[in-house]
Amino acid sequence: MITSRNLHLIPCAMAHYEAILRNKKELETMLEVSVPDRWPIFPEVYPYAYHVLRADPSIADWWTYLFVHAGDRVLVGSGGFKGKPDDSGSVEIGYEVVPEYRNRGLATEAAQAMMDYAFSHAEVKLVQAHTLPEENASTTVLRKVGMHFAAAVQNPDDGEVWRWVIMRDEYQVG
Repeated sequence: MITSRNLHLIPCAMAHYEAILRNKKELETMLEVSVPDRWPIFPEVYPYAYHVLRADPSIADWWTYLFVHAGDRVLVGSGGFKGKPDDSGSVEIGYEVVPEYRNRGLATEAAQAMMDYAFSHAEVKLVQAHTLPEENASTTVLRKVGMHFAAAVQNPDDGEVWRWVIMRDEYQVG
């Protein structure tokens, strides 16, 4: 588990995925939290993520996390990494926060916690993220955690996206 001031980022285990795919009310019972009706924001991700983790359980710490607000005991979002560090020492983060918990600094807190976790591993040299190619809440979050715009790139699934990066020597612990 990754912890921050307000959040517990809980690794999404096989049992969590199975509960999500069956009925997210099961997840409430399992985690002993409330799960908002509008979570997950991107439900299409969970069948894919489940199958990837099932095929390679060794990626668990570099995969999906469930964001639980420690004080409210509410699942406020999810995110994580898009896999283990690659050969160049790069990892990618992503995140989502339910609408009722937005504009409270939680996406920034989660992104910072993931960066702190990533850079606690010596092999990680760079953390990156991708956003829609426009100024939005995510670009603000990434700037707040010290990332900078690197380039507009073509993603085979999403078309043009903006790439954001922070190198180890630019990183400051949150």
